[in-house]
Amino acid sequence: MLYDAIVFLPIIGCLIAGLLGPLIGARASEVVTTAFLFISAGLSCFAFYDVCYLGHGAIIRLVPWITSGGLAADWTLRIDSLTAVMLVVVTGVSALVHFYSIGYMQDDPGRPRFFSYLSLFTFAMLMLVTANNFLQLFFGWEGVGLASYLLIGFWYTRPSANAAAIKAFIVNRIGDFGFALGVFGVFFVFGTLDFDRVFAAAPMFAGKSFMFAGYPVDILTMLCILLFIGAMGKSAQIGLHTWLPDAMEGPTPVSALIHAATMVTAGVFLVCRCSPLFQQSPTALAVVTFIGATTAFFAASVGLFQNDIKRVIAYSTCSQLGYMFAAAGVSAYGAAMFHLFTHAFFKALLFLSAGAVITAMHHEQDMRKMGGLARRIPVTWTMMLIGNLALTGVGIPIVAIGTSGFYSKDGIINATYQSGTGIGTYAFILTLVSAGMTSFYSWRQFLMTFHGPYRGAQQAHLSHADAAVHAHDEPMSGHEHGEPIKLESVHEPVWTLLAPLFVLAAGALIAGGLFQSSFVGPDANGFWHSTIAAVSGRPGLVAGELPWQVEIAPLALTIIGFAIAWYYYVLHPELPPAMAARKGMLYEFLYHKWYFDELYDFALVRPAKRIGYVLWKVGDGLIIDGLGPDGVSARVLNATWAAVRLQSGYVYHYAFAIVAGVAVFITWFLFSMGKA
Repeated sequence: MLYDAIVFLPIIGCLIAGLLGPLIGARASEVVTTAFLFISAGLSCFAFYDVCYLGHGAIIRLVPWITSGGLAADWTLRIDSLTAVMLVVVTGVSALVHFYSIGYMQDDPGRPRFFSYLSLFTFAMLMLVTANNFLQLFFGWEGVGLASYLLIGFWYTRPSANAAAIKAFIVNRIGDFGFALGVFGVFFVFGTLDFDRVFAAAPMFAGKSFMFAGYPVDILTMLCILLFIGAMGKSAQIGLHTWLPDAMEGPTPVSALIHAATMVTAGVFLVCRCSPLFQQSPTALAVVTFIGATTAFFAASVGLFQNDIKRVIAYSTCSQLGYMFAAAGVSAYGAAMFHLFTHAFFKALLFLSAGAVITAMHHEQDMRKMGGLARRIPVTWTMMLIGNLALTGVGIPIVAIGTSGFYSKDGIINATYQSGTGIGTYAFILTLVSAGMTSFYSWRQFLMTFHGPYRGAQQAHLSHADAAVHAHDEPMSGHEHGEPIKLESVHEPVWTLLAPLFVLAAGALIAGGLFQSSFVGPDANGFWHSTIAAVSGRPGLVAGELPWQVEIAPLALTIIGFAIAWYYYVLHPELPPAMAARKGMLYEFLYHKWYFDELYDFALVRPAKRIGYVLWKVGDGLIIDGLGPDGVSARVLNATWAAVRLQSGYVYHYAFAIVAGVAVFITWFLFSMGKA
């Protein structure tokens, strides 16, 4: 009953708020869904201790589900260490997001629907992480995709929100197509979708291949890469990442839920869950490492010059997910899950702190219209400071004391170094450089928001020079068309927004130090209970385990990134606008996000539109309508209409027609006889 309650309380809350919301009201919907999530989160914490430290895992068969020929899949809850970690992350962050949303959405008339969607999202993610077979995992996988579509497009009256929801849905369908092929392939090869049976049989297929298009293809490599394509879509890895920044169109609590604890972590979870398969394919692991490290570098570089406070954090999420995949690719699955665990705290903290700033600024999100807010919202300033310290991994390497990000992110960097492979070295260099860029864009965001002169009251719009530079940008959110926001009107948000920040801040500060030894330290094997294939990539923060240059490199780059941000945005704030005005090639390349959107628009969207236009005008209009309603059908209709008009209903008309017909017949007969 414990695990049944953890999984099904969110869907019960979803149904109550969704179906009975108009009857019980918005307040009752908020209270019921939030209370159920807090109960689920409390039970998850108990399960975390019971499973990970006492070893009381379980496989709970609920009901028979699908039986078709050789396919048999029961609806089962798989409770092991990997599941327990995800239960804590998902339900813990979701409960705090529910509570935060009570204040953030207090003026929105669609609150029952919003809280119903939040709970549906959480239930789908719980179904995903408790799956005991690939089919059940696919059910939760698609459920998360549906719920994300509903939440991103929650404000459906906004065209931008609708476009963002559709974009997220379509891009994820591309990844899910690869994932579905992987599931089909698993059943074809192993004859089952059950995790234990597939993983137990995996070594027998190591090195075996099959013929595809005339070429031999390694079986397990193909299966792992197909599954990883699904992970790339859900976790927004390079190439399938374009939906993630646009997901910011949803309410800020949605951003925190998607980016910190649920949808984007599903891909990392999938790779770690399938680690017995990936361990049998060095090629697949190399692909995971390459994509992860490249994504970490790419997203960090794009975040350098973004101006929307939420988009900066969104690209940070994309980059940090790249770190997790890089760790998994070098078989440091424990390090990947450790960073997923700590990342949930500080990334949710950053998003919800950004939401507090946006609320205080009357829903303004452009950092160029902020500045000097520290003295007006000191609590939010403190929370954002803690989140940045954790994200940038501030700590002291020699004595191994620091924030949560210090333990987990530095652990991944060290794991890539310790892998001793060429692709591991590639990942080490890129993750190390990304750490410096992460420091710069994080502190740039912090300084632009809270320090320097306040810029909101001086410009209801951007200055003419800046507007000219960014005339091609996407429309700014917030008050770009309204009155200037006076600094005196900026104040701390309500307590329901601030209270969850303190819980997350505590996790961002101490979770890394508390759980490092369990996830990746000497007790890791006992913690994981063989639920992942390998426990490697120990952070190596103890002096002497790594070259001292490697140990201090992340901290050194973090300090350099902070110093550059301080120089540009505190000491010389006039330099960034001047640099933007020059429109340098590198600046434009990074500001336009490596031109991925433009490339996809040119190569995919426009051709698809042209094909659709031709099919519409020629195929549908000229051929189908021309031969159908506007062609043969129209002529038949005209003929029948003319025939119908002959039926006047008057007897003398019919008599005249008969006489005329007889006259014509007699005339024809006489002429015919005369010729004869």
